[in-house]
Amino acid sequence: MSDLPPDRLCIDPKSPFYDEAALSRGVGVRFKGKERFDVEEYCRSESWIRAPIGKTRDRKGNPLTVKLTGEVDAFFTDPPVDR
Repeated sequence: MSDLPPDRLCIDPKSPFYDEAALSRGVGVRFKGKERFDVEEYCRSESWIRAPIGKTRDRKGNPLTVKLTGEVDAFFTDPPVDR
């Protein structure tokens, strides 16, 4: 695995952009210079994140999200595990 997280990552296992290896290492997201802890999905190349709208849920129990655009910087929070 490289030293940078994937360009696009989602925490929903049903998504094609879900990556178990990257998420197990811990991914942090800095959006517009401020670290965010509520990001559901991000894309660095397109400069957007998806974040939940409060505690609102849809009829399937998933959080309702809003797409926010701006500068996105993703980073790993844990060092790589040597095996």
